[in-house]
Amino acid sequence: MRLCSVVLFCFSVLLPTLSVAQVQVPPAIPVIAPQSAGFDAVRLQVIEEVVQEGLSQSKMPGCVVVVGCRAGVVFRGAWGFRQTVPQQQPMELSTVFDLASLTKPIATATSVMLLVQQGKIQLEAPASTYWPEFAQQGKDRILIRHLLTHTAGLIADNSISDYAGTPEESMAKIAALKPVGAPGEQFIYSDVGFLVLGRIVQLVSGKSVHEFSRESIFQPLGMTETGYLPGPDLRARAAVTEQREERWMQGEVHDPRAYALQGIAGHAGLFSTADDLSRYAVMMLNGGRLGAVQVLQPETWTLMTTAIEVPRGRRALGWDARTGYSSNRGDLMTSAAFGHGGFTGTGIWIDPQADVFVIFLSNRVHPDGKGLVNPLIGRIGTIAAGARRSLPVTSGAAVLNGIDVLQRDSFAALQGRKVGLITNQTGLNRDGVSTVRLLHEAKGVQLKALFSPEHGLEGRLDIPKIGDQQDSTTGLKVFSLYGETRTPTKESLQDLDTLVFDIQDIGCRFYTYLSTMGNAMQVAADHGLRFVVLDRVNPVGGVAVDGPILDDGEQSFVGYHTIPVRHGMTAGELARMFRAEKNIGVDLQVIRVEGWRREQMYDETGLTWTNPSPNMRTLNQALLYPGVGLVEMTNVSVGRGTDTPFEIVGAPWIKERVLAEHLNGAGLSGIRFVPVRFTPLSAKYPNEVCGGVQLIITDRQTVDPLAIGIQLMCSLQALYPAEWQTKNLNRLLSSVRVRDAVLAGRDRAEIQRLWADDLAKFVERRQQFLVYE
Repeated sequence: MRLCSVVLFCFSVLLPTLSVAQVQVPPAIPVIAPQSAGFDAVRLQVIEEVVQEGLSQSKMPGCVVVVGCRAGVVFRGAWGFRQTVPQQQPMELSTVFDLASLTKPIATATSVMLLVQQGKIQLEAPASTYWPEFAQQGKDRILIRHLLTHTAGLIADNSISDYAGTPEESMAKIAALKPVGAPGEQFIYSDVGFLVLGRIVQLVSGKSVHEFSRESIFQPLGMTETGYLPGPDLRARAAVTEQREERWMQGEVHDPRAYALQGIAGHAGLFSTADDLSRYAVMMLNGGRLGAVQVLQPETWTLMTTAIEVPRGRRALGWDARTGYSSNRGDLMTSAAFGHGGFTGTGIWIDPQADVFVIFLSNRVHPDGKGLVNPLIGRIGTIAAGARRSLPVTSGAAVLNGIDVLQRDSFAALQGRKVGLITNQTGLNRDGVSTVRLLHEAKGVQLKALFSPEHGLEGRLDIPKIGDQQDSTTGLKVFSLYGETRTPTKESLQDLDTLVFDIQDIGCRFYTYLSTMGNAMQVAADHGLRFVVLDRVNPVGGVAVDGPILDDGEQSFVGYHTIPVRHGMTAGELARMFRAEKNIGVDLQVIRVEGWRREQMYDETGLTWTNPSPNMRTLNQALLYPGVGLVEMTNVSVGRGTDTPFEIVGAPWIKERVLAEHLNGAGLSGIRFVPVRFTPLSAKYPNEVCGGVQLIITDRQTVDPLAIGIQLMCSLQALYPAEWQTKNLNRLLSSVRVRDAVLAGRDRAEIQRLWADDLAKFVERRQQFLVYE
């Protein structure tokens, strides 16, 4: 190294504190009693035992641990020493730590997401868009998203000799590096990738990642002791790491490459304290907001923190979720948890679903670099999550569907009622017990009859009409609502005073369970029955709303009401809308879901997936269905009769490579189209070889099902105008204007603009019926 401590400290700056006049700085995160926030205080005390065990085994010389939630800090402590040689200095809660790779998510990735939020960076844009020199050696195909998820195909670390010159010279050598793999094909945890991101932050914003993160993140949050290059006061209470150039490193970056870059880099160099990081953690638990300060908008926060599939695991943007690097993740944390570790002995995990964060700060590399803390951090995370989840389910630690809430409340809403239950195989509580069984055995509830929708009570039938049957477990008659009639008959309602609806919808207008519910609501109104909806989460989330509004007059069993293709509502919310807008005078009660947030998809709820219908087998299929399903009524196979319905599209007359090239050339985000040949065993084109495409979701947060559906139509019309039969195209689309635009050869973007105004009006319409945040 050519830099000495005197030169390095010349770059040091005191981290300033903003006055209230400059920004409304959020107050300190309060320390509160664990039980007041729903934690088991006795269980939290086990953390100290685990820490003491780690100290006795020389896993680290000392550490600081903080556990908290949105309401505040429920546990914190400092143990051991921040320095042991040449003299001992006790660890304190105010100790400053070299965060090492926590720099990646907290400083660099958060800065990148802020620039995305400002429209200055696009996740799907090549990194060379912002740093043209980076395009060398075939790196022009590396996207910003690849860098954030360590899937860019870049080497983990380049030679330390590349940093012997000035920072500019070092960056030039990084720009000239040859990738070791193709983008998106492998996961390689790469410091180089985040050095590139740090450089891009500088080029786009005109400020180093040090300056940008301080001004845009840390100062607004009141994190006055967080940043690069800590000043003398902060250095004096920093934990000591190892020796360099015959001195102990204290308040100077441990990472050799960040040190060579004068202490400022995208992958390492950030310093902070436990209290400051608590501010950041609570901001992230709150969807990007702390007090009056909104750092990340909800959409940006969701985009950043939602884990996606990568080779060998799951990563969020800048964050770990579950990979080979997740040994510091608590076992009991939910699928919504995200976190990261740092080489010097630091770790942070944040679980918005369980409402808990864990911060672990140590200098495990002191004095000889032999400490080991990742398993210890994981144990502490498990204790913290276990203390949270040991509470009753009402604490917010679990997502409860309506049936779970009804059961917890001793079926109070149905006491003394004579019930007819509309359900199928998805009518299960959180433990997998059927609603049929629960109501049949519930004291004070008289379950008199069952009703089944399309596909029958067990969800296995895929035939045009289904007859009545008898339930083998209860002996009750099952009246089919997908047979000679699609509404409950007068005969079936005899001796009932309440109809209960408990079926999992998938968030798409033409999925017929909503029509079954609407028809039953009208019959209940006509016969003076109460109608109770046991609400369930929308598996594809309750935020995205898209697609043309159904033309008034086009209502049918696959289009019950004038709503868009993707409505972003739950069955209970839609029941409220149907009652009001269709003037259904029914006595309606919705047993609400608890613990679910609108931005959550099904795999973030902790609930077990049950196929809602025979060809709806995965969450990805449910996500793609509103788009792919639009072409199903034409002479195109959408994969029914294969193992991957709605993830494959084709026909005998389609040239698979031609269609794939046309679709991939359309620039759709979050999706790739792979040419395939397949042979359906049933449904459309049974036992015929079809050319087509397989749809591969590469980024669930940016994929746009409606854009996919419209582009499929546009591509089919452009490539196969003679072969593609569109007589029934409007059957599910239910918008003459959009259909005509497709057939006229207009481009996708122009077609999507056709429904923008109507969609905005729908968003206003639906607002009064929403019941979840």
